[in-house]
Amino acid sequence: MADAIQFRWREQLDDSQLVTLTLSHGGNAEPGWWNQIRRHSLGWVSAHTGGRVLIGFANVAWDGGDHAFLLDPKVHADYQRRGIGTELVRRCEQAARDAGCSWLHVDFRPELRPFYFQACGFRATDAGLIDLSG
Repeated sequence: MADAIQFRWREQLDDSQLVTLTLSHGGNAEPGWWNQIRRHSLGWVSAHTGGRVLIGFANVAWDGGDHAFLLDPKVHADYQRRGIGTELVRRCEQAARDAGCSWLHVDFRPELRPFYFQACGFRATDAGLIDLSG
């Protein structure tokens, strides 16, 4: 990973930065999303190039107690597969631990299993899910 990349905890970000980052890797950007969910976060880790361009992000929501939830990790398409995503997750894990959380949960698509289980150290658990969209 390049030394020029800077990681920051709870860096001031605006919605347009996250929309641009999300679009950079083909994600579905929803303007206004960041402004809506930021208040529910324990915090977030952002990755920046030396020029302060946002190239990575991961959010940590929580229940105010033992459980933290890793949400929306993303790395700009031009910077993927350099260890940036793994470092974002590692720093989120440490921040949740520092806040006194006992658990860090994550949900993901099946093709991301190697990233979360091998690169980031998550383990499979029993979990339940109800689809509320339909």
